[in-house]
Amino acid sequence: MFKLNKCLILHPIRKTIMSNIELNDKKIQILNVAEKLFSEKGFEGTSIRDISKEAKINIAMVSYYFGSKERLLEALIFYKTVDLKLQLENLLQENLQPLEKVNKLIEIYINRICLNKGIYRVLHFELYNKKREKSLQAFTELKKGNLKSVESIINQGQAEGVFRKDINIQLITPTIIGTFFHFHMNRSFFEELLDLKTDEMFNNYIKNDLTKHIQQTIKALLVYEN
Repeated sequence: MFKLNKCLILHPIRKTIMSNIELNDKKIQILNVAEKLFSEKGFEGTSIRDISKEAKINIAMVSYYFGSKERLLEALIFYKTVDLKLQLENLLQENLQPLEKVNKLIEIYINRICLNKGIYRVLHFELYNKKREKSLQAFTELKKGNLKSVESIINQGQAEGVFRKDINIQLITPTIIGTFFHFHMNRSFFEELLDLKTDEMFNNYIKNDLTKHIQQTIKALLVYEN
């Protein structure tokens, strides 16, 4: 059973869904189906009936577990993004040099996006249309917490004289994620340009070459010029 710890919630939003929620196998199945359908058909284009049919469960069970489609979306976003917060918090405790932490942070971000492309498509659409801002408040609070982790790493490097003092820390994460999404959204172009003929070749390029490129880019922004 997957349990979302109450202390991880930074904002008291929709407590009936988010606070101390326990996700059994059936709930996780519903969330995974919802992620698939929301990412393919959009939130508006997906009904509770669609989700129950795809998950092969009674329609009343979805409402019983999550209350409404909006609260299902909240639970889905939290379920799919909260582990990133935990990974970043654990990274802060590792005995690594600041630049090593930054490189590992980049690997964590790229890996999480690659493993959760569906939820990021949902988030991109929902953030763009601004129709369900309340459903995204918990995600916004998580992002603020993640930014604090990034700030801690950068501040450590600045205190040690490794990183520049004039860094715009708020733009570090968008630089990482933006580079990844530009590459992924233009997949056919880069497949032809870089002769990436299979899914394995494309994914390996992201894991190795693209990740290294992003690490070098962020390093150039952080460290003093020689």
